[in-house]
Amino acid sequence: MLYESITVLVVDDEEMVRENLEVYLEDEGFQVVTAGSGEEAVALLATVTPDVGIIDMRLPGISGNDFIIKAHSINPALKYLIHTGSTNYKLPVELMNIGVTHDDIYIKPLQNMDMLVKGIERLLAK
Repeated sequence: MLYESITVLVVDDEEMVRENLEVYLEDEGFQVVTAGSGEEAVALLATVTPDVGIIDMRLPGISGNDFIIKAHSINPALKYLIHTGSTNYKLPVELMNIGVTHDDIYIKPLQNMDMLVKGIERLLAK
């Protein structure tokens, strides 16, 4: 799969996590845009059309869940990977209804970020 035509949106309020994901994904060949909050990410969707979002759940302001619901209304083709530090995260029905599955949940810290690349490939192959 050629990654340079794939744009990934990374939404995380932790700057170090956001930067690490951005550098890793760019090294893998992806186009990457980042946001530190759900509100910032919603604003980005006015100018960028990402293929996949890697979304933190605990964000200042609107939550990751609420961002995904709002983003889906703006861009129904956008697919999501959930990247959360919450080990007891429960996938809400609203996200299941738009195609997010338990396979799309990744718990921080990831020991191997290649798992995210495999997740992106899996989402885009659907």
